[in-house]
Amino acid sequence: MELNLVQESWQELRKYINTMDRSDAAESLVSVLIENGVDPGDIGRTFKDDSDVCNALKDYITDEENDDQLDDIDTDDWDE
Repeated sequence: MELNLVQESWQELRKYINTMDRSDAAESLVSVLIENGVDPGDIGRTFKDDSDVCNALKDYITDEENDDQLDDIDTDDWDE
């Protein structure tokens, strides 16, 4: 999957997503990417300038169900 294309598409589409709904949309985006084998570290680096996606990714990583498989991911580079 070409992550840069996904990021560019997200940037265009988020303009049409109500501000109140963006965090939910970002959570869905992150879930779809990870479920399709995209490395969470790559997501964080690609979307490092997008706080909605970074927050959704951090939430995904800290979720108890995902904790074991995603422990070693460094999220420090994702902060704006």
